[in-house]
Amino acid sequence: MTGKTAHKPQAKIIVAAHKPYPMPCDPLYLPLFVGAEGRTDAEGKPLDIGFQKDNTGDNISSLNPGFCELTGLYWAWKNLDADYIGLAHYRRHFASLTSPAATTEGVITEAELLPLLSDYDVFVPKKRRYVIETLYSHYAHTHYAGHLDRARALIISQCPEYLPDFDAVMKARGGYMFNMMIMRRDLLDRYARFLFPILFALMEELKEDEETGALSSYQGRLYGRVSELLFNVFLRGEVRRGRILRERIRELPLVSLEKTNWVKKGSAFLMARFFNKRYEGSF
Repeated sequence: MTGKTAHKPQAKIIVAAHKPYPMPCDPLYLPLFVGAEGRTDAEGKPLDIGFQKDNTGDNISSLNPGFCELTGLYWAWKNLDADYIGLAHYRRHFASLTSPAATTEGVITEAELLPLLSDYDVFVPKKRRYVIETLYSHYAHTHYAGHLDRARALIISQCPEYLPDFDAVMKARGGYMFNMMIMRRDLLDRYARFLFPILFALMEELKEDEETGALSSYQGRLYGRVSELLFNVFLRGEVRRGRILRERIRELPLVSLEKTNWVKKGSAFLMARFFNKRYEGSF
């Protein structure tokens, strides 16, 4: 009598991209054209950049201007069936454990990740630390604090059990950023069911808000930014309840395929911190 072969967990990391860009060749990765809905080429035809599009199946592709890479996360949640699902960016990836480099060859591979799946349920990027700011004050200086205040009110009405976690995260001086993670499928489902109802309700509330209507396209990406903090809220809440064991969360180093302009970024931060001049571009 032949025994059943043990199931080997499989993982897929979507790489959110809004333009053609070099992608890792490893089978772990699925390049995803986010915000594909409504994008056309010079001839008026649906734009094709050679990647899977996020406007297929169950999707929120049309919300990409405000939701950013989250339209990719939603698409993966609804349309992929891998045991672990992750999100990376076209220019920012989880680094290889053996040969990290600022190239598409320096990202974590399937061969490196799969052996770790039996020991970890969630993978996150190295925590970003803020020395003189809390997560709330940094957001308030560089964006608009009212978005977080409204998110807090929605947590009170939708999932009040996470309120202590929200308040603790807002006071923290560091967090897991960029909406990057790799999560076991059932945990991703739980996270998405926490996250998207809050963001959709926030979007409805802000539709008639004059301040929101006057936001630049850069500041209009607010739902993607709020979600960075909500991910930390969710993760803290799950750990606090014992639904996710802290020892089964693994931090991974990051690799960026583009250099950060630290002079520009530092100057922008000082202008935001001391002169109330909010960010209007990436660095």
